[in-house]
Amino acid sequence: MPNPLNFRAMPETLPAASASRQAMPLTVVPRAQLGAARVLVVGDVMLDRYWFGDVNRISPEAPVPVVHVQRQEDRLGGAANVARNAVALGAQAGLLCVVGHDEPGERIVQLLDESGVTPHLERDPDLLTTIKLRVLSRQQQLLRVDFENSPAHEVLLAGLARFDELLPAHDVILMSDYAKGGLTHVTQMIAKAHAAAKPVLVDPKGDDWERYRGATLITPNRAELREVVGQWKSEEDLLARVTKLRAELEFKALLLTRSEEGMTLFADDGILHASAVAREVYDVSGAGDTVIATLAAMLGAGLSLVEAVGLANRAAGIVVGKLGTATVDYDELFS
Repeated sequence: MPNPLNFRAMPETLPAASASRQAMPLTVVPRAQLGAARVLVVGDVMLDRYWFGDVNRISPEAPVPVVHVQRQEDRLGGAANVARNAVALGAQAGLLCVVGHDEPGERIVQLLDESGVTPHLERDPDLLTTIKLRVLSRQQQLLRVDFENSPAHEVLLAGLARFDELLPAHDVILMSDYAKGGLTHVTQMIAKAHAAAKPVLVDPKGDDWERYRGATLITPNRAELREVVGQWKSEEDLLARVTKLRAELEFKALLLTRSEEGMTLFADDGILHASAVAREVYDVSGAGDTVIATLAAMLGAGLSLVEAVGLANRAAGIVVGKLGTATVDYDELFS
């Protein structure tokens, strides 16, 4: 089976202890080439709802601020935000997920229609569509309230059957796990994609990564990786732990996102570190969605993994300068 990530052009192999802070070369991808990339996003979707208002007094009932809400904004969250990011870059993106027959579910359907994402939705009448409600004042988040439960087994089986139908029509499969139950059958999906020679990218959640066995690329942040391999004491220790993890679970590569420290790629061909390029950090929510969506879009367009990582790192530096779950478009990325 050919290597689905194409590791050509890795500029240098780096020992973990000397992970350098070099600038990554950026490959400019023609719009038409990127437009031919077909990404299937599978996972947990949610509605990110924002209430904006002013705080001018403290409640007489408790020592908490009173927010006079003046504006509401809804955005696609979770796997839906990942798919929206891929489309914003110019790629084609399909979204396989479960939503409820409720107001936030209908709102997600409406926003998907406006976003250009191709929806492949399973509807569960008993599911409360996940909402993350954020209350903000003067661009500062004061409170987040979550509404959620898990989809029914029958709906998830229908989603697995739909996955079989969609697999041949896509170049890259992206699993976006938010631990809401939408990826109950992720192990079977990865096996099916592997058999079809399609690369599988996983944004993980929780400490059970056995379920992601055989994934082509997994993209944890520091906290997520620490939950699985424990606290590392040095870069050499980190390399040893990641190498052991990759061997045990058959991951071709692991991309560790390290916030202000950039990101580090661990692969058979070596280790590569990309320095953070953020001009201003305003809000990191959704940055992981942008990273993995950019990786999938660029791999679908035929770039090597190293080239895709360089562009994903640049995209992350742009999106953290925006409020909430946001996207990076083609012109921003390549300007």
